[in-house]
Amino acid sequence: MSFIWRNVCSNRQLCLSSVTAAPLHRRLLHVGQRASLTKAFSSRDVELFAELTGDTNPLHLDPVYASTTSFETPIVHGVLINGLISAVLGTKMPGRGCVFLYQEIRFTAPLYVGEEVLAEAEVRKIKMSFAFIAVTCSVKDKVVMEGEVMVMMPVEQQEKK
Repeated sequence: MSFIWRNVCSNRQLCLSSVTAAPLHRRLLHVGQRASLTKAFSSRDVELFAELTGDTNPLHLDPVYASTTSFETPIVHGVLINGLISAVLGTKMPGRGCVFLYQEIRFTAPLYVGEEVLAEAEVRKIKMSFAFIAVTCSVKDKVVMEGEVMVMMPVEQQEKK
C-alpha cells in the first residue's frame, strides 16, 4: 500500500498533514502469461559479440571455415540467441527488476545470420517470489533453442494486495 501526503490548511498560520491510502497499480504475473520479441542478427552483431566476449570461433565469423562444416555458413553464437530470452524477461515479463537465477536450455538447430528469430516466454509455475518460465527461440517452424528458466520476480509482482 502506498500513501499520499496532503497538507490540510485551515488558515495561513496552521497547517496539518493528513495521510490517505492510495491504491497500488500492480501488474501481477500469472501462470499462462506470455511475452515475446523478434530480432534478426546481422553479421556485425555477431562480430561485436565476438569482440565483447572473446569468442572468435571461426564457425561464427569466417564463411570459408564455416563452409567446411555441416552448417555450411556462419551461425549465430548460442549465447547471443539466449540473450533474447534475457531481454524478454528483463523488459517484458516479468519485467524490470526481475533477477535471472537459473536456466536449462538446449540448442536444437542452428540460427543463421539474417534469420528473424522469435523469442518467447510462458509462465508455467509461480512459487513464492519465483517464476518458472518455459522459453523458446524459433525461426518459422524451426526451434533453435528451448528450455526453462527461473527468475525472482520484482517485489511489486510478488504478492497481491
